[in-house]
Amino acid sequence: MTTETDLDTRLEQYRVELTGYCYRMLGSSFEAEDAVQDTMIRAWRSYDRFEGRSSLRSWLYRIATNVCLDMLTAGNKRARPMDLTESTPLARAALSPRPDNTWLEPMPDARVLPTPADPAEAAVAKESVRLAFMAALQQLPAKQRAVLILREVLAWKASEVAELLGTTVASVNSALQRARATLAERRQPGEDASVSDPLDEEQQKLLERYVAAFEGYDMSALTTLLHEDAIMTMPPFDLWLTGVDDITGFMTTLGAPCANSRLIPVEVNGLPGFAQYKPDPEAGGYLPWAVQVLEISDGRITGFHCFLDTKRWFPLFGLPLHLEAEADQVEQDA
Repeated sequence: MTTETDLDTRLEQYRVELTGYCYRMLGSSFEAEDAVQDTMIRAWRSYDRFEGRSSLRSWLYRIATNVCLDMLTAGNKRARPMDLTESTPLARAALSPRPDNTWLEPMPDARVLPTPADPAEAAVAKESVRLAFMAALQQLPAKQRAVLILREVLAWKASEVAELLGTTVASVNSALQRARATLAERRQPGEDASVSDPLDEEQQKLLERYVAAFEGYDMSALTTLLHEDAIMTMPPFDLWLTGVDDITGFMTTLGAPCANSRLIPVEVNGLPGFAQYKPDPEAGGYLPWAVQVLEISDGRITGFHCFLDTKRWFPLFGLPLHLEAEADQVEQDA
């Protein structure tokens, strides 16, 4: 007989992979965690009716899929700024926020990526949570989204997906074909990003140079690191900029308060990232400002995405909401 403790332990072993699945479905970090919690509660309450005709994992995915489909009935599609508006020239740049539920949200790797023994599986999992792929998923109808994730990301058989969705293998195959066609038609900026897992030596050096350039607010150095068509986004603002001149021009005008920031590495959406802290003019030290997600291709930074809602993101990543100035830290450690 399964005790409550045993059941909790069995359910918890699937939390990370279920969170990854729900995140891909919903495009929201917090909604994904809510969906998984709802899944766990439903499973716990109905476990006495689970007859073992499928594996516990398959049963949990069926519950999670139903939870996500219910949450998606409102029709909201999470997006990036470039999915909603045209690029804005620096001369017309204005910071206009949109509601939180507009935006595709960042997610720490550790919350959605299990650690498979197979490096190839790990690489596929990372690619499937990158921002460009996540944005493309949001363009699919909900059931096509589920089919594509289950078949191509999680490598389920068509018969398994058909059983989970209560449909036929032919229907699953048809949905997969339509989903693939939609993704091919809507190829998005950033999908060509090529990041090794782990980062190769060239990519590591690129990031080291980026940190030095950003913390030093050295626009000449940053210019050498950015692709000529690099994109910068700043959710919750719908503004996005294209090209080195507009990006560095923004950073030295509207973004000038970010000078002398500090960057702490984070693993986010299968890509290199940093938690950015900018100087706190009132209390000293540094205030949280953005979670940065970088897209890299051919030795240059092609995407530079800054998620600014720090009261939400920094706790999600387990990051402090204040950094001491380095001199203060040295005194404390002495």
